[in-house]
Amino acid sequence: MIAVALSRGHIEILQFLRDRTAVVFTFFFPALLLLLFGTIFGSESSAAGVAASRIFTASMIAYGVLNTAFVTMGSGLALDREDGTLKRLRGTPMPAWAYLIGKALLVTLLSVAEAAVLIGVGVLVFDMPLPPAGHWVTFAWIFLLSVIACSLLGVAVSALVKNARNAGAILNVPVVALQFVSGVFIHPMSQLPDWLEKVASLFPVRWMAQGFRYVFLPPEAEAQEIGGSWDLGMVAMVLGVWCVIGLVLCLWTFRWSSREK
Repeated sequence: MIAVALSRGHIEILQFLRDRTAVVFTFFFPALLLLLFGTIFGSESSAAGVAASRIFTASMIAYGVLNTAFVTMGSGLALDREDGTLKRLRGTPMPAWAYLIGKALLVTLLSVAEAAVLIGVGVLVFDMPLPPAGHWVTFAWIFLLSVIACSLLGVAVSALVKNARNAGAILNVPVVALQFVSGVFIHPMSQLPDWLEKVASLFPVRWMAQGFRYVFLPPEAEAQEIGGSWDLGMVAMVLGVWCVIGLVLCLWTFRWSSREK
């Protein structure tokens, strides 16, 4: 069955690459936003003396992961359900987990590529230095937990999409909203009302962005975070909890056909 899952993943990747619109929007829209924000605010520096372009680069990786994992997974699953792909696959020996692993391989590859593009923009355009070797280990586990949590939530939310043509618009509403309140587009988060900070802290994006800032920003930038700490323990705990929540929601909401109850 592992071979079946890998084969499905290969099919998903080929199908995605054939859709040029999806490729361009997925990879270049976050990079375009980074270029715009970094260029407009790049000459500014935080209280810690860190260039705004560097802060945007680190934070935008969280947006890139959310865009590729949550939106791609959710909209892709909604489309497969609507056009009958899932129903046809149900009549084959392929179990649901093999199909989902195939989707997971796609979003993982896309997320890695997206992160590479954003880091490349930061390094080549905004002269962002790469972090020391030890920080890449932290990057790896934050990135992995982020992809898992966002992918599982994408699977769960896809059940709410009634029309696959509207999936992108529907799924992007919470994505864009969370960027503004989670320290991605607006940093430091102390600029937000206290109640909005507390709401943002319930969701994974705030912690994803904070973790990625730890990886790419200098130690003095820690003072700009809420509580004056990177709080990596909380980053791991919140992302882990959302992985569990996402898994439970997947098991509860996944169905092969839009007509299933």
